[in-house]
Amino acid sequence: MSTHGDAAEEALFVRTYTLTRGRTRPRHLLGVDTVLDAGPGRPGPGQAEECEEVLALCGERRRSVAELAGRLGRPVTAVKILVSDLLDAHALVISVTDAYATSDADPDERPNPHLLAALAAALKRKWPDAVAYPQAG
Repeated sequence: MSTHGDAAEEALFVRTYTLTRGRTRPRHLLGVDTVLDAGPGRPGPGQAEECEEVLALCGERRRSVAELAGRLGRPVTAVKILVSDLLDAHALVISVTDAYATSDADPDERPNPHLLAALAAALKRKWPDAVAYPQAG
């Protein structure tokens, strides 16, 4: 039995707990495939240094939650909590497909990213093992 491995695992847990300030759930509904882009806002004081890393990565190009978690080496849930904080500060925005972003349609007629994320999550819950969602027949 390795005490070094146990100590490292405990240190990672404590760091993650500190990083999220003890929170276990993000305020926004985010999937691992949610794509984020840098926004006009800035994170508030006292944000984790990982928030600056997230902003730098998303400033280079759009990134998914899963990619951010992998690049930061942090659990997806912890990254979702940080991303939620950055969304609240308008430092990040959820990217919408280019078809809608360049549309001449009224902004109120464009799909709400939170609604689309909720719909995607519901479909994944209903058909978790499906490669493609069933077609209406």
